[in-house]
Amino acid sequence: MPYVIVKLWPGKTEKQKTLLAEEITQSVMRTLNYGEESVSVAFEEVEPKDWASKVYHNDIVGNESNLYKKPGYTM
Repeated sequence: MPYVIVKLWPGKTEKQKTLLAEEITQSVMRTLNYGEESVSVAFEEVEPKDWASKVYHNDIVGNESNLYKKPGYTM
């Protein structure tokens, strides 16, 4: 527990994804006080042509109350 899923367009290298997973893990550990053994990070690649139907309309629209960083807005 926590399980973080990063949905992104294809094209990032394994090195980039590994680095991001490490950064997310460290941030979760630091912010939420979990040990590394408790954190999982997954990547789900979604083609740009499918982004609206598979991610935007399914995960973002209508789910704004659960989004802590909304697209198009700065924190």
